[in-house]
Amino acid sequence: MNEPQNQRRAAVAEAGFTLVEIMVVIVIIGLLATIVARNVMSSADEAKIKTAEVSVKNIAGAIQQYYIFHGKLPDNLELLVSSEVKGGPYLDELNKDPWDHDFILRGETKNDYEVICLGPDGTENTEDDITSRKKKE
Repeated sequence: MNEPQNQRRAAVAEAGFTLVEIMVVIVIIGLLATIVARNVMSSADEAKIKTAEVSVKNIAGAIQQYYIFHGKLPDNLELLVSSEVKGGPYLDELNKDPWDHDFILRGETKNDYEVICLGPDGTENTEDDITSRKKKE
């Protein structure tokens, strides 16, 4: 009679998960979450870079249109969104770059101007700058 009662206790004791099993599952879930987070973060960074590249090209195109009407470069990028400028506005709006920095216009003539996005570090003349000039290889 004592034997069936011991078997029932053994069955009840084996019914749940051990602490080690639960810890292993938690570690596996943590590793998977880390892998997914890294992939998502790198995709977000790539998307910001692509957005900045497109914005720089759009601003450069608007500058070229401005040059056609005025024969000179705009004194500042805000003129590209002004409806009071002849032929304008050349852009619907002038947003900040994906890292919340202003775009920069450098140069004096149609052939040497450059639109610059400061990139993630927000510092000019660094490796991560995005520019309208073609990169030298």
